[in-house]
Amino acid sequence: MAKLSLLCSLSVCFLILFHAQAYQQSQRQSRCQVQNINALEPTQNVQSEAGETEHWDQNNEQLECAGVSVTRHTIQPRGLLLPHYHNAPKLTYVTQGRGMHGAAIPGCPETFQSSRQYEQQQQPQYPSEQGKGQEEPSEQVQGQEETSEQGQGQEKRYTQGDQHQKVRQIRQGDIVASPVGVANWFYNDGETPLVLVTLLDTSNNENQLDDNRRTFYLGGNPQEQRQQQGGSPFQQPPGSQQESSSGNILTGMDKRILAAIFGVRQETVSKLMGENDNRGSIVQVENGLGVIRPPRVGEQEQEKEEPQGRPNRLEESLCNMRLRINIDNPSHVDVYNPQAGRINRINSRKLPILRAFNLNVERGVLYRNALMVPHWNLNAHSIIYATRGSAQVQIVGNYEKPIYDGELKQDQLIVVPQNFAVVKKAKDQGFEWVAFKTNDNAIVNPLAGMTSAIRAMPEAIIQNSFRVSNEEAKRIKYNTEELELLAPRVQSEQRDIA
Repeated sequence: MAKLSLLCSLSVCFLILFHAQAYQQSQRQSRCQVQNINALEPTQNVQSEAGETEHWDQNNEQLECAGVSVTRHTIQPRGLLLPHYHNAPKLTYVTQGRGMHGAAIPGCPETFQSSRQYEQQQQPQYPSEQGKGQEEPSEQVQGQEETSEQGQGQEKRYTQGDQHQKVRQIRQGDIVASPVGVANWFYNDGETPLVLVTLLDTSNNENQLDDNRRTFYLGGNPQEQRQQQGGSPFQQPPGSQQESSSGNILTGMDKRILAAIFGVRQETVSKLMGENDNRGSIVQVENGLGVIRPPRVGEQEQEKEEPQGRPNRLEESLCNMRLRINIDNPSHVDVYNPQAGRINRINSRKLPILRAFNLNVERGVLYRNALMVPHWNLNAHSIIYATRGSAQVQIVGNYEKPIYDGELKQDQLIVVPQNFAVVKKAKDQGFEWVAFKTNDNAIVNPLAGMTSAIRAMPEAIIQNSFRVSNEEAKRIKYNTEELELLAPRVQSEQRDIA
């Protein structure tokens, strides 16, 4: 009977979860009736002691359609983006600079170690425990004494040494994966600003809250604006500011409980809770960050720092899973045209953790006036962030006119919905971008070139579909021999087909 009751309970839970996910999916699809798209820039800027954080409007219909939230952090030298975690999987692209990244994965060993020593010394006993007949301290004093350090009469004084989980070196071009709920931090150990563009997949099944971006800090007193969407069951508590989010995950907890848990004085607890801390989410580390880390190595050696991943079976641990890969390395390109540019694509075969995220990343470089042929993503939305230069971009769907026809400039963002065709033509300074796609094995289907849909069709189909002659059908099918990227062409250039 007990087993039957448990099975019934599990069935109900799975049924509720299935309907909740189906409802969220239907809500997202209803928001994807996009008929007009604009290049987006950040709408919110939050200044901190050692940098700034910029958010794109997550209520924008393009981002709602894709089910994502995008943020850019600029961390000054010796700046630390405080430990934090999110309600959904996150991908970070390092657009500039170098630094360090740490992820505190539950249950994983502290593999970075130095010698640790401590001394145990007798702590002075409380007056009431010395048998001197004194009255017990008042409630306020007693609370302070019980949490002064180790309440058992023993005080551990740690000297040199530390141990912690792995710290990863990051540099321009790196993709860093952050699993949902895993606390992570970033530190700038370079001489120039460290710029991070992050995408949060709020529509991912790993997120069982709502579609709002939710950042949970483990330290400091970050001050951010929270954008609420209608109907969210997780509203601000009564009496709090309607649109503000401040403090860290410990801020709202009871001081005495925290003092007892950490075994520290209440003045230390006040610091844990971020009281009187106005530094924001990116703080200055005065004398540099003292952590255990391997020596910084060259680019080629750094690529070998973490072993190439392979598809993980269930028993393989997240502790050993690769979280970082560089997408800027020209020697690892997927598409290359020496006159036009290159494309690198990172899918779950190259970075297996993307399978759990159901995300994919594309890095593109177009030389001056070069083109990327019209194409569409079969199974994913594409969120394109321009990292350098500008390009003429057109996005066309099943409407009479393009839903976007304009110039996409550096630091702007645009969303290309699934199955909508997009074409890019670089301007005089060239064009570079990174695109986050909502499928770990996103498939691109070009309209021209050797692997295109047009190339795969019989000539007779092309001839009758476009009402062209047999000779024109041959030109349409065979004139473009390249793969996706085209060098600039003279308008009147034609090729003779034998």
